[in-house]
Amino acid sequence: MKFLDHLEEWLIASLMAAATLLIFVAVIHRYLSGLPIPGLQDHLLQMNLSWTQEACIYMFVWMAKFGAAYGVRTGIHVGVDVLINRLRTPARNKFIVFGLLAGALFTGIVGTLGASFVWEIGHTEQTSADLELPMWIVYLAVPAGSYLMCFRFLQVMLTFLRTGELPKHDHAHVEGLDEELEQGAKA
Repeated sequence: MKFLDHLEEWLIASLMAAATLLIFVAVIHRYLSGLPIPGLQDHLLQMNLSWTQEACIYMFVWMAKFGAAYGVRTGIHVGVDVLINRLRTPARNKFIVFGLLAGALFTGIVGTLGASFVWEIGHTEQTSADLELPMWIVYLAVPAGSYLMCFRFLQVMLTFLRTGELPKHDHAHVEGLDEELEQGAKA
């Protein structure tokens, strides 16, 4: 599970960093190519960075799908649980399990429909406009992210059934900081 957790985090962080870098380079390119500097302007105008917008859109789609699964795992999704928290424990637990199962069912259905769509589009020659990527690669984010999210819903549900605990995001907690403090105290 640690491998999957780290892969998920690494993928999200890498896509975010790459998209940010691409947008930064494209904006700098656009503004520098407007400056009347002989040689530099000619060189910049010959560079075609129109593909960066499409690449960033696709990266953000993949990032959002995997980020949603990360949100389920860590408990950072926004939820309206005012009524559920007012219920007595047995009824509250049943509603929580029902909600987690409903989330797993929904994301499983979306993943299956997405996989069917990817399978169908994979048998065509359709490519993206600027990058000329096969569109099945672009749309693969839907089943991959949805199935991972379905898995995370089931994982949270099993943990809840075993321990009675749901993942809760603590905004004051900085990951890795506690481990560094403990190692410093031991030294």
